[in-house]
Amino acid sequence: MNLVIDAGNTSVKLAVYDRENLIFYQNIKADELARQVKEVCDHYPKIKDGIISSVGKMDRKVFGVLAVFCNVHELTPSSKTPYKNSYATRQTLGVDRMALATAAFYKNPKGNTLVIDSGTCITYEMVNDYGEYLGGAIGPGLQMRYNALHEHTAKLPLLKPEEPLDFIGNSTENSIHSGVVNGMVQEIEGVINQYKRRFTDLTVILTGGDAPFLSKRLKNTIFADSKFLLRGLNYLLEYNKH
Repeated sequence: MNLVIDAGNTSVKLAVYDRENLIFYQNIKADELARQVKEVCDHYPKIKDGIISSVGKMDRKVFGVLAVFCNVHELTPSSKTPYKNSYATRQTLGVDRMALATAAFYKNPKGNTLVIDSGTCITYEMVNDYGEYLGGAIGPGLQMRYNALHEHTAKLPLLKPEEPLDFIGNSTENSIHSGVVNGMVQEIEGVINQYKRRFTDLTVILTGGDAPFLSKRLKNTIFADSKFLLRGLNYLLEYNKH
């Protein structure tokens, strides 16, 4: 069994895999991680290996706790990957993007795959039909756009994502929802169409915390998988064991 830890910008995801099968999942706060690692490992004594992916600074105490129970691999830009990496600045490539590219490689090994991860940021990752990671794009996520409107203006309120009643907002709140949500949906649609013009038979996968909210609003054919990054981490752990 493998223990997979994804420490993102806003929360930490814990998962246990038995080979490729997800048997446990939990979303927790960062300060709960060390305690939860011990509880999960006590509950699943067959865990032999673990991987940690962190986009920020990880409390080293977690590594110490995890090392008591299993072999630990910390995902870094130097970790082995199954795809050919054509990113120009590999040492600056985020570990979350590495995991998404890996999941894309195994999901569609002989096809063109665009992965859209909508969380704190929205990222676009492209793996072509030669198994080559080309890169993509990084932009502000849904809540970050709401936050920016509030923080960088004098009077606009801070709102949570909500379905716009109409694309023409008839109040300040409705106008914000229209601008943020419709703007992001149109952006995603535009990016997908841009990629489709270059890559034939493109498979598009939407993941991340905002995937359920956004997937209903996209006209392009996509596959929504909220745990796609975790799958990529599990694949990377297996790949780096050997």
